[in-house]
Amino acid sequence: MTTSDSLFPRDANGVLHVVALSGGHDSTALAFLLKEQQPDTPFVYVCTPTGNELPAMFEHWRNLGERLGRRLVPIMAGTLESVIEQQKMLPNFRARFCTRILKIEPYRKFLIEQAAIGPIVSYVGLRADEEGRAGGAYSDIEGVTMRFPLREMGMSENEVQATLRRFEVVCPDRTDCAYCYHQRLGEWFELWRDHPEAAKGAVALEETYGATLRTPGRDAWPTALKDLFAAFASGKVPELSLNRMKRERMEAGGCRVCAL
Repeated sequence: MTTSDSLFPRDANGVLHVVALSGGHDSTALAFLLKEQQPDTPFVYVCTPTGNELPAMFEHWRNLGERLGRRLVPIMAGTLESVIEQQKMLPNFRARFCTRILKIEPYRKFLIEQAAIGPIVSYVGLRADEEGRAGGAYSDIEGVTMRFPLREMGMSENEVQATLRRFEVVCPDRTDCAYCYHQRLGEWFELWRDHPEAAKGAVALEETYGATLRTPGRDAWPTALKDLFAAFASGKVPELSLNRMKRERMEAGGCRVCAL
């Protein structure tokens, strides 16, 4: 990917202010807080799509760009399907190559390219109540300063949710890939029920690579998606209400592996 400095405005001191905006709860709250607190800062909002997101997520990114006054810049190094084909395997808990290739490495390359032009402040939405999470291996890049404003403000999940309500922002139920080894049984049910074409795509990947996107033994349901979806089609439904699924997803903040 080649970038041009003309596309990315800097402040009066020549500093590029980059907000990593995945579109999840934390990064979305962060973007609106920064715009409110520093209205004169020419923030640049970037996201790292995998091409496997559901339609609601792409609409969410477009809406965020309109609300924030600046279109989000997508940084891509391929798609989930192309990376799987390249690696000749499905990602899993022990092989998280999708996150590395599609998110971490492209963002790092972007920062390196822009740091060659001038200094950068990279803002990442890590909360104060998740001290164990790192914000990406980018602080070693000369000229890049990493900041975590939610932590600086002592904000936890409750404060993030309150911020989203104050700005009247609603994030999609699923802000990650349509299918991922990380998702829960209830989310597979929602995919099968609400997005049948995407569900077929997930089944096709499993059949192509002879592996499963679900961890064997994780629950008592069939591991292979073809068999799992057949169970759903026969009338079996996970004993997990829609409201509980949404609550658990909210508390988890989406896939914490993939967030920038």
